[in-house]
Amino acid sequence: MTDTTAPEGTEADSDTLTRLEQEGEIAADYLEGLLDIADLDGDIDMDVEADRAAVSVISEGSARDLQKLVGRDGEVLEALQELTRLAVHRETGDRSRLMLDIAGFRAQKREELAELGAKAAQEAQSSGEAVKLRPMTPFERKVVHDAVKAAGLRSESEGEEPQRCVVVLP
Repeated sequence: MTDTTAPEGTEADSDTLTRLEQEGEIAADYLEGLLDIADLDGDIDMDVEADRAAVSVISEGSARDLQKLVGRDGEVLEALQELTRLAVHRETGDRSRLMLDIAGFRAQKREELAELGAKAAQEAQSSGEAVKLRPMTPFERKVVHDAVKAAGLRSESEGEEPQRCVVVLP
């Protein structure tokens, strides 16, 4: 997680940070209400990462309780993220790019995808051929693109949702 203290810079940087912190507060309130309704225990951690609000729900006890909010392959988490973004939009009038993580699911997924992207980049580089990966969500593709870029190669997305996938170029 990154530090939410304002970096030295322009007033616009400070305004953006304040806006993102406000998004995090609204999201946290919304999620606290949801946890109460579902009778689930969890701590809420707010941060600002890569110019977007990041909110995590962390289990106080068994992470298994929160798995209900993650769902199979993160499907419930994706839906909750959209609902949380809508709650923020309702309050602020602005579209939110807020990222939600529950029980560390997205953080774990990010590590796995970064490794997948690095391996695909290595394969493309050694074979000299493009490597096409399985269809992925926008979040998953972004992580893979970042890993490929960090490895010094290019990648692009191709196809239509939900079959859109990353192709790593040699």
